[in-house]
Amino acid sequence: MATKQMQIAGMTCVHCEKTVTEALVSAGASKVEASWSEGRALFEVGGASDDQLKSAVEAAGYTTVSIEPVAHTKQGVGAAVSDETNDYDLVVIGSGSAAFAAAIHASESGKRVAMIEAGVVGGTCVNVGCVPSKAMLAPADLFHRAGHHPFAGIDTVARGIDLARMVDSKAALVDHLRQEKYLDLAGTYGFTILNGQAEFLDAETIQCGGEVIRAGKYIIASGAAPSVPDVPGLAESGYLTSTTALELKVAPNHLIVLGAGPIGLELGQLFLHLGSRVTFIARGQVAPREEPETSEALRSVLTDEGAIVHTNAQLIEVRSNGEAKTVIFRADGGQHEVTGDQILVATGRRPNTDRLGLERAGIETTERGAVRVDDFLATTNSRVWAAGDVAGHPQFVYLAAREGNIAASNAIDDTRLKLDLKSLPRVIFTSPTFAAAGLTDEQANAQGIECECRVLSMSAVPRALVNRDTRGFVKIVAERGTGRIVGASIVADGAGDVIQAAIFAIQFGLTTDQVASAWAPYLTFAEGFKLAAQTFTRDVSKLSCCAA
Repeated sequence: MATKQMQIAGMTCVHCEKTVTEALVSAGASKVEASWSEGRALFEVGGASDDQLKSAVEAAGYTTVSIEPVAHTKQGVGAAVSDETNDYDLVVIGSGSAAFAAAIHASESGKRVAMIEAGVVGGTCVNVGCVPSKAMLAPADLFHRAGHHPFAGIDTVARGIDLARMVDSKAALVDHLRQEKYLDLAGTYGFTILNGQAEFLDAETIQCGGEVIRAGKYIIASGAAPSVPDVPGLAESGYLTSTTALELKVAPNHLIVLGAGPIGLELGQLFLHLGSRVTFIARGQVAPREEPETSEALRSVLTDEGAIVHTNAQLIEVRSNGEAKTVIFRADGGQHEVTGDQILVATGRRPNTDRLGLERAGIETTERGAVRVDDFLATTNSRVWAAGDVAGHPQFVYLAAREGNIAASNAIDDTRLKLDLKSLPRVIFTSPTFAAAGLTDEQANAQGIECECRVLSMSAVPRALVNRDTRGFVKIVAERGTGRIVGASIVADGAGDVIQAAIFAIQFGLTTDQVASAWAPYLTFAEGFKLAAQTFTRDVSKLSCCAA
């Protein structure tokens, strides 16, 4: 009698196992073994057809992902089924956004999938990145606004903070999301999570915790970690990273931030809003990869709030004396010293490739240590793909998820999908927020696009006037002659939401004329994008408040 395995989505408990078992038996299956944690059921078919089995399970309230014959099984439901060559169809190294996207896609395709994680399941975003940082930024911004608002006739008081309680609240949210959006999903989709360090033994085999594993295909999605500059005395003096800064239970008296990119700006302003003195020391400009208007606007925001910002600086040395830490650096033609009680290193992140044994598998890396991939995310080993931060692309969680999906599709189905980054958004969650999509003016010209730009101050946007906060701007980069929008940058409250309009414009080739003539609700920040498009053909300062 034939044995089959059904992958089932929606089982969440032992009761679900019983319900699925009864459904399959009612349809004619026998010797049913269901596992909710693996999302699978193993059974002997009898005279039932696949359609009958599927209908029975779906009538019970679950989703049949796949039904496939089992040629050979390891003992027990939930152990990986295997042909005589491979333990799994796909092994994913890492457990972040890229890894889960890849594992989910492969599981939905009926493949046998294992995920290997050396640390905490969930990767950077949910554990130490996007989720915890924004969970801290929101209350810090609220506290700051309570004591610093521009409205007449309103008297508010910012009484104080309990940073330890903020950290505990953040940790509870992280734990909840890690369980709901990562650990539980492994059971829902039926893939296995193995704990341990993955290491390639050769081009076709890896080991994890002493166990040798062979898969038909592999995806490396091991992410990235904070990069620490080689500065004399820094290691000896001690420093914070984006991970440890979010665990502080007491705000620093004076925080020195090395770097003024997204992480440095967000966490620096976080502690600035919690009452710390903050000094930024940056190798380049503020937000160095963005438009000069962005750099100028964000620097102005920080200095107006009391921060000291040093740009184009060269770090020389760090000295410590008890709890005091002194950073010596060159800037503005001279040598300077700044002393604080904490140093935050926010000088970028490096791909996690050191312990994977890539050289034994014939997998090349770039000069920056990222896994070298082609346009299809394939590595120099025909059995291996890479996705997410480890591949050296822009480090955004939504990009990592897209890459994980593409890598899995290309690896399993040979679809040869490519990334399309022309409208890729990027956001820095400062207050006001920065957001951009597509190309900067400089990048457009470097690609041979002759462009023209318009910059609209937020003082021309009615919503900003009503809010009594005109910090920021909207900038549109358009192709000269056609008016096709190729890039946009915004600094304003709500910029992270407004940028979606620019994403659509860039992705679908809209022109400034089309955006200028489209609807935009009055007294919203989204109206600022339309007004900026109108500046290509008219002086918006001569329009009435809601003139079209």
